[in-house]
Amino acid sequence: MDPVASELAVLGWGPAWENEFGAFRSAGLEPARVAVEDKHAYVLLGGAGEVTATVAGRLLHEAQAEASVGLPKVGDWVAAARSGGSREAVIEAVLPRRTRLARKLAGREVAEQVLAANLDTAMVVQSLDATFNLRRLERFLVMAHEGGARPVVVLNKADLGEQVAERARAAVRSAGAVPVIVASARTGQGLEELRAWVRPGETVALVGTSGVGKSSLINRLYGEDIQATLEVRARDAKGRHTTTWRELIVLPSGGLVIDTPGMREFHMWVADEGLEETFPDIAELAAGCRFRDCRHASEAPCAVKDAVASGKLDRGRYESYLKLQRELAYLSEERRQHTYQVRKRRAKTGVRAFLRRPKDRSGGRTY
Repeated sequence: MDPVASELAVLGWGPAWENEFGAFRSAGLEPARVAVEDKHAYVLLGGAGEVTATVAGRLLHEAQAEASVGLPKVGDWVAAARSGGSREAVIEAVLPRRTRLARKLAGREVAEQVLAANLDTAMVVQSLDATFNLRRLERFLVMAHEGGARPVVVLNKADLGEQVAERARAAVRSAGAVPVIVASARTGQGLEELRAWVRPGETVALVGTSGVGKSSLINRLYGEDIQATLEVRARDAKGRHTTTWRELIVLPSGGLVIDTPGMREFHMWVADEGLEETFPDIAELAAGCRFRDCRHASEAPCAVKDAVASGKLDRGRYESYLKLQRELAYLSEERRQHTYQVRKRRAKTGVRAFLRRPKDRSGGRTY
């Protein structure tokens, strides 16, 4: 195989990507994958190895109109311009993402933040210590489902011994059909199961809060310490940020992993199918509700509420579902209002620009 094609294949390139890239190749551009993103500076991996890159002005201008979603993110495939053997490139275009992991930007801004792109598997990592939280696990799973990647739950720190079995059983119940791996980066427990999900040419992203051991697991998968780690605080098991940016790492044994910074907040973005896929038990019960658009809140009769009353459905899980449902509904309205205001401003700007156009001699506007 051609060395360039071989190097791209290691990164996940294949015939489907090549078909999409045809026009760019005809224009003399090269395919590359984003390994590191630091504001508007990037590290790309491709047939030429590792190069640094910036974004073309045209692409930057277009992306700013989309609240930066169109800018390259870790895991993206891009079309890059490079002169000869230069180790510097300019990103001219981003290929359409097949999957993504995203959240709402923290704060009041109504915008999407893409955390990682083109991943095959999203590993939601939780720690089996005092920070274990089923409701947080469900929140991460909703967005993993919605992004199109295969979700896998990883319960790290199984060596702690305290309430491990109980917490693991609770996670299995909440995860439904999603695979659950009980692991320990310290002892190596569950590492073979993890490796089975990191296949050659496929990309796995590890996501979770600070201190759950994402970087430690990646070090284990890699075979040496390549990611910095810190011990959690003993008094409350809270972690500290060690990974400060997202990074695509090629494993010596094949496969790619994306390490992400620990997130203190994980705001929902958009979830059309993700909510039902995360709560399949509630979706199944809802088929028995009297009203097809039942929200399972104040309606009666309601099969979901009946299941809670009888103990068939855990009340905590039911309340988590309602909370996420309300959050998504609120966000949908916020997005609608935001879109309306943006269009209103654009229309107003367009009218002003029209009125500022010079008149021709007959008194009409020039076009």
